[in-house]
Amino acid sequence: MEIVEQVKGAVTVLKPRGPLCEDDAENFKRKATEASAAAMGRVVIDASAIPYVDSRGLEALVDLSEALGESGQTLRLCAANETLREVLDLTDLSAMFEHYEDVNAAVRSFL
Repeated sequence: MEIVEQVKGAVTVLKPRGPLCEDDAENFKRKATEASAAAMGRVVIDASAIPYVDSRGLEALVDLSEALGESGQTLRLCAANETLREVLDLTDLSAMFEHYEDVNAAVRSFL
């Protein structure tokens, strides 16, 4: 899995490309945790290139969300496809994240 990192002002946007599954979930979590620490919690996950997620991928997202929650932040997801949104809804995890239509809306939410 490739994870593209882009900085927009004081916000770091991470765009994982490919399935967020067992093999790549730990790498994603590590990279997102490092980006979150460097950006003081101002992180957006651009989910537009994640075709699907398995239980390990969900666990990585939940762990990241909980870590941000400890510092009063909320993990922001944007551009999630229908499959990912449905998985989050079916697992009752959707409320753990702020959802946005696109990167710009998610970045603006920090203002």
